[in-house]
Amino acid sequence: MHPNPIFHKTDAEHSLAFARDRSFGTLAMNADPVPLFAHIPFLLNEDASHADLHLVRSNPIARALKAANQNVRLAVTAPDSYISPDWYGIEDQVPTWNYVAVHFIGQLELQPQEHLHALLDRQSAHFEKQLLPKSPWKSSKMSQGVMEKMMRAIVPVRLYIEDMQSTWKLGQNKPDAVRQSAARHVAKHEMGADTSTLADWMQTPPSSHEPH
Repeated sequence: MHPNPIFHKTDAEHSLAFARDRSFGTLAMNADPVPLFAHIPFLLNEDASHADLHLVRSNPIARALKAANQNVRLAVTAPDSYISPDWYGIEDQVPTWNYVAVHFIGQLELQPQEHLHALLDRQSAHFEKQLLPKSPWKSSKMSQGVMEKMMRAIVPVRLYIEDMQSTWKLGQNKPDAVRQSAARHVAKHEMGADTSTLADWMQTPPSSHEPH
């Protein structure tokens, strides 16, 4: 998380909406000699108290869960873009990178294997819905026995969320006209991921709570 508190003022509802829409992130766990990472789709439940996901059975994080629950961080990122100092229209600026990141911190726990099929169906339904009017893919379309065979290689996992942290680095530390000038340039150049969305958020940052 960026240390500047001005980038931490976006309301939690916007961070949760972003994470639900993205539903893909990087799972991180401490390990020796280096941290372990897994790039995974996930589903948040209604009150964001947990996130459901699955891991390949041979994944080192999944293997560690066999011994005990693990403290982990799930980072959800994008959109992002390089910001050129020339885009601000004022002097004495330096290059930077604007981005959105939401982190969920908590305990990761293996779930009963019999929960796996329903989890996969819920995940596919979540993403297929975004492809409408395409006819949604369903696991029932698979040949008998094939899905069951594939599921032997993966395990269902649940992250019990204890904390959420977010950074919305959109140039809020700049005057409005300066930030919006940079946003117009971001929209013209593909110097990152989903720059059109980032430009929109830079133009009008999601509502923020007032500092206490």
